[in-house]
Amino acid sequence: MEPYTLYSLLEVLIQLMNTNVSSKHLFVVLLLVGLATFYFARRRKVHIYLIDFNCFCPPSSYRIPKAMFEENNFFDEMEQEAVDFHSKINAKSGFSDETAIPQSLAQIPKVKALTFALEEAELIMFSAVKDLLQKTKINPKAIDILITNSSIFCPTPCLSTMVVNKFKMRSNIKSFHLSGMGCSAGIIAVSLAKDLLRVHRNSLALIVSTETLSLNWYTGKVPSMLLTNCLFRMGGSAILMSSRVHDKHKAKYELKHIVRTINAYDDQSYACVYQDVDSDNKEGISISKNIVNICGDVLKKNIVSLGPLVLPWREQFLYVISIIYYKLWSRRSTSIYTPKFNKAFEHFCIHSGGRAVIQAIEKNLKLRKQDVEPSQMALYRFGNTSSSSIWYELSYIEAKGRMKCGDRVWQIAFGSGFKCNSAVWKCLGDVKPDIYTAWRDTIHSYPVNILETN
Repeated sequence: MEPYTLYSLLEVLIQLMNTNVSSKHLFVVLLLVGLATFYFARRRKVHIYLIDFNCFCPPSSYRIPKAMFEENNFFDEMEQEAVDFHSKINAKSGFSDETAIPQSLAQIPKVKALTFALEEAELIMFSAVKDLLQKTKINPKAIDILITNSSIFCPTPCLSTMVVNKFKMRSNIKSFHLSGMGCSAGIIAVSLAKDLLRVHRNSLALIVSTETLSLNWYTGKVPSMLLTNCLFRMGGSAILMSSRVHDKHKAKYELKHIVRTINAYDDQSYACVYQDVDSDNKEGISISKNIVNICGDVLKKNIVSLGPLVLPWREQFLYVISIIYYKLWSRRSTSIYTPKFNKAFEHFCIHSGGRAVIQAIEKNLKLRKQDVEPSQMALYRFGNTSSSSIWYELSYIEAKGRMKCGDRVWQIAFGSGFKCNSAVWKCLGDVKPDIYTAWRDTIHSYPVNILETN
């Protein structure tokens, strides 16, 4: 029974009371209203669980050491100015020699073709999903909802259809593909899954997040477009969510909040990350120099909505008082109080979009070094893997044995538009380090001192 049914019953009751009707009819209506009221009062909230997730670990043969990256660009058909820019950004990237790119882009000359892009997408998605299904012992036919996301690469048939075909999923599965949503598409996919799971109760949802590089490597000389070559690397993740009550005992996390913010009404934010062609008609993604400031602005708006949901009353009170004091009396001599988000969260997964972005958030939110460690290490080991980066970071926390029962996790992701999306999870039990993760061969050597290694 929906809310409008209850309202209709109340309207009928009022009309009956104003007319001459028998007490028998009036009793029936009263009974229906009472039952409806009891139903809504006792209606159980739908809890959304994250059963498990898995991140793709690129084969060692896909590795692109920084020296090889520079050599690859030097011998490619690029002007020296563009090569120098690549080298400069590469030196400051915060990357290790373990990040990976498709083999078609590592060879000389580079080969950009649909065939290679499809091979890359299949390798990442199928590997991540296969390992997740094996780990959770879930039959592919048990999946009710499938959501894939890749911002730039959207072939026909779409990526979600490719997954259905590969794993022979049911014909009535509800499948979706999100494109053009940027690096924050992973949280947008979680938001969509949450809404669908609440409508379709007792269901399982599979999310596959990735981004392909094979067709999107920029071969021109515009610095703002060359940035994408320097930042993005191979990666992907698969996430299994559930609204089934009996999955609580085996789920790792419960979803508490999703907060989404978009600044697309502002022209500067809208054009901050933009797909375009340069003067030589070469396609690429342009990244604005003001991206760090734009990230800060949209993050503030996101926090305004998220803060009241997660922060202790004391932190909220100090924040409100500081705003009042700042606006009424002392705009110049004081600054607005920054809430202590360590009071609300034990762990932070900040989208590893770049070294500067992580450092800016660390400074503005006054976080500790250990709070941004997962983001820095994910960037160092895997590079910017777009929408899947926050899952590599969560995997890092688990692999280090730091996730305990009751711990709260804040995932923050940024994307074109310009968007800032937040997801808040609560750990349902101590998470034991898993040897079958993307960090399985290297976790013992982390954290590393990035300043010394770059």
